[in-house]
Amino acid sequence: MGEIMQQGLKQRGLKFAGAAAFLALASFAVGEAQATEGYFQYGYGARQGGLAGAGVADSRDAMALSLNPAGLVHVGRQWQFGASIFMPYRSYTATGTAFVAPGKFDSKDNIFAIPNIAYNNPIDADSSWGFAVFGNGGMNTNWAPVPNGTAGCLAPPPFGPGGGAGVFCGGPGGVDFMQAFIAFGYARRFGVLSVGIAPVAVIQRLKFQGLSAFAGASSNPANLTNKGYSYAYGGGVRGGVEWSVAPNFRVGVSGSTPMWMTKFKKYSGLFQDGGNFDVPANITAGVAWDVMSALTLMVDYKHIFYGSIPTIANSSFISGPGVLGLSGGPGFGWHDVDVIKFGAEWRASPIWTWRVGYAHNTNPIRSTDVTLNINAPGVVTDHITGGFAYKANANSTFEFAAAYVPSHNVSGPEVVGVPSAATAGSNIELEMHQWQFTLGYTYNFAPPAPSKMVHR
Repeated sequence: MGEIMQQGLKQRGLKFAGAAAFLALASFAVGEAQATEGYFQYGYGARQGGLAGAGVADSRDAMALSLNPAGLVHVGRQWQFGASIFMPYRSYTATGTAFVAPGKFDSKDNIFAIPNIAYNNPIDADSSWGFAVFGNGGMNTNWAPVPNGTAGCLAPPPFGPGGGAGVFCGGPGGVDFMQAFIAFGYARRFGVLSVGIAPVAVIQRLKFQGLSAFAGASSNPANLTNKGYSYAYGGGVRGGVEWSVAPNFRVGVSGSTPMWMTKFKKYSGLFQDGGNFDVPANITAGVAWDVMSALTLMVDYKHIFYGSIPTIANSSFISGPGVLGLSGGPGFGWHDVDVIKFGAEWRASPIWTWRVGYAHNTNPIRSTDVTLNINAPGVVTDHITGGFAYKANANSTFEFAAAYVPSHNVSGPEVVGVPSAATAGSNIELEMHQWQFTLGYTYNFAPPAPSKMVHR
């Protein structure tokens, strides 16, 4: 009878988790994200949100699947969901330009919702499975059709667009790009070592507008800009290990393959290789040290391989007519990003837990590529975070996290393409700062399964 009841509970949990995942995907359809670590989110869920994304060696909730699937064996049966209110403030300032609208302008639409949900279920004392749905990242800018009286903008066709409005002479401009990740994970414990693997499915959505002036540079002008939303689908694999070196010290490593995606067909005349836009691989390694039984310090290092994805990494310089959309054609000029993260969690009482974190990442955008990156100004480098968890009863925990991302900028000359590499005396400065607030709820069905680990 007990086994039948347990199976019934598991089935109901699966049905509920599936319905919740569907709701999360529906939410992603109306949510956008903006650049943080390049265009990746710095963390997923309220716990990672309070720790600046640290914790690859310290898994304590179901959303650990998004960081290190090996940690699922430490979690127990639970589900959790949350949402972040994300507020990125983007602007650019241009002087002496011959094509880009001069002046200082702010991007519109500065408030976005980013939901997440995760479920974990132990199979036995040493293995577990789970899934998570979360927004990995994205880019969003929304530029008004600002007056543009530059010589390049007012020049009549075929030497110019013959218009007088818009950042790039094409009226309202900007990009709306988001990614939804759906990960299914399995983890198994072997004494002091746990390993995990998680196949990941990805949905990308993108809309670009305001680039009609680049029609002459496109290999397919009919699929260059203002085509509405286009979708791409694909996936890859994330794997990880967690090693309890000593009773109070752990090491964790996780990594993700590239997410190989279908092409954005509606923008095959913009992105290289006919609309190719894969998600770059990344790797994270870190340690967790229980200074006291109630205090854990974490340090993580992360590397994101933006430079391996041609659409992201290729130079933004337009070398001649008809090159946009070709294999090896122009991209955004981003290079790889390195991130160092520090987190501290103090479990002050059975009811209250407090968290703080700090992360610093390198900037992916070079000064020579600022012009086209007006649409993707992923220039921020620092994240200062904090948060708490309140355990209302044996099953329910409410969590909160906040992040402040100080203003950072990158400047460089206007560089579009022929006939000159750069507009003499020009300067374009990209600037961004951010706020993020996350609410989360966790429901624990039962205490974690007994561990056979020597440590922890």
